[in-house]
Amino acid sequence: MLNFVNYPDWISPFIFTSLPIRWYSMMYIVAFFVTYILFIRQRTKGYISISNDDTLTLFLYAITGLIIGARLFSTLLYDGSLYYWTKPWLIFWPFQNGRFVGLPGMSYHGGLVGAVAGTYIFSKRYKMSFLHIGDILVTGIPLGYTFGRLGNFINGELWGRVSDVPWAMIFPAAPRFSTNYEWVRTFADSIGIEYELGQLINLPRHPSQLYEAFFEGIVLFLFMYFVIQKRRKYDGYSIAWYLVGYGVFRFIIEYVRQPDSQLGYIIAAGSDSSTTAFFLSLLNISMGQILSLLMIIFGIVMFPTAKRLHAIKMSKETKGKSKKHEHNRKKN
Repeated sequence: MLNFVNYPDWISPFIFTSLPIRWYSMMYIVAFFVTYILFIRQRTKGYISISNDDTLTLFLYAITGLIIGARLFSTLLYDGSLYYWTKPWLIFWPFQNGRFVGLPGMSYHGGLVGAVAGTYIFSKRYKMSFLHIGDILVTGIPLGYTFGRLGNFINGELWGRVSDVPWAMIFPAAPRFSTNYEWVRTFADSIGIEYELGQLINLPRHPSQLYEAFFEGIVLFLFMYFVIQKRRKYDGYSIAWYLVGYGVFRFIIEYVRQPDSQLGYIIAAGSDSSTTAFFLSLLNISMGQILSLLMIIFGIVMFPTAKRLHAIKMSKETKGKSKKHEHNRKKN
């Protein structure tokens, strides 16, 4: 009896077989649209006062920053080579070998930094509270993010580590393992995969894209939208919760997600890679976990910082009202 799931062969990364338009790109558009609709919904409920024109401008700044940041992190930080460092003009060049390929490779953490930068620039230019705008945005972002991870699944990329759980999946593009290794043969025998000695075989992996879509997307959205939004005490409160919430989910899920092949584990303290224990070791830390840990720390620090900024703002407003009242009293 087979103890794994094959990746659905009816799924194609392309929307149209005759055009290089991928579902992944479409999912990005859906993600932006969903976040925009949720932002409008919160504006209708009175959580933020901003015009339609300014809302569109805000999303233009944030999305532009997101794409730039996601691409820069992917090529300069996650690539693992000096290719884009020595040829920076190719970072945003959508062609390879004369073919249109778009912008393959986008980093979530880079997208976050870029979106923050874009939103900050907007808030300064239009004289709005950066923290307040950010609070409204992060409430809806997780649901949009869900579609991005579904796009990764449709692309058959960013798969998880080797696993024997019943729902583990064999991804066609995943790297294969040589049956010359005893652990590969033992693993294949345990889940019912037939092979010949010396053959390279594909082993089932965690569908980590779906884990992320569910926990970092749906679960985090429900928490942010229905719990945190109603309890927001000061500007920056929701942002802090988002950073901690996403960071925790991502850090944990990274233990079942295969790290980028060009980077591997940043901290590889586990056992030898020729055993199954290597894929289960909690001592192997990826780049995604390091960046997620930084998110958690930044979110925790942000709670008292945002609260203090709120207290200072309230103090200034109180003093301003007192001075105005005193001025009116003397005038009368």
